Amino acid sequence: AASVALGFEHILGGADHLLFLLGLLVLVRRPRRVFLTATAFTLSHSVTLAATALHWVSISSQAAEAAIAFSLVLLAADLGRSEKPMHATGMALVFGLVHGFGFAGALAEIGLPDGAVPLALGSFNVGVELGQLAFLCAASLLAALAAHFRLQRPLTHAAALGIGGVGSFWLLERTAVWWL
Repeated sequence: AASVALGFEHILGGADHLLFLLGLLVLVRRPRRVFLTATAFTLSHSVTLAATALHWVSISSQAAEAAIAFSLVLLAADLGRSEKPMHATGMALVFGLVHGFGFAGALAEIGLPDGAVPLALGSFNVGVELGQLAFLCAASLLAALAAHFRLQRPLTHAAALGIGGVGSFWLLERTAVWWL
């Protein structure tokens, strides 16, 4: 139960992950596709989270955080494209792998209980998925309201600029440590 709560809190406290989910929502728009895309994101980040937590793979937290910021920049660029955007589910699968390394950093901070690693990982992922679903439900309501008032186009541009701006700032901030 503690790992479920930790996963839920981590996703709702992780602005970079929420911005990515918001970008997916704006990109996909249809509720069913949004939830399928978010689930693809969860499945793929579960792979890298487990691989890192089980010490099969190792990546520096600085590199993971920079890659997460870069994923926001790429998502924002796709949102700003006038032609057909990339396939959102494929994007979620690929970038979910990157975001899983960020989740692994959060889990490493508290440590995994000896003898209960699979249960702790599964519980953490359940918490992350529940947090994502709660966020996407609230954001979907706001998106439906925006659609009702025909504000989708200006909000898509605002989302692209906002996500791209924040992602760019974080990318610079997170890579500056390599040169300083």
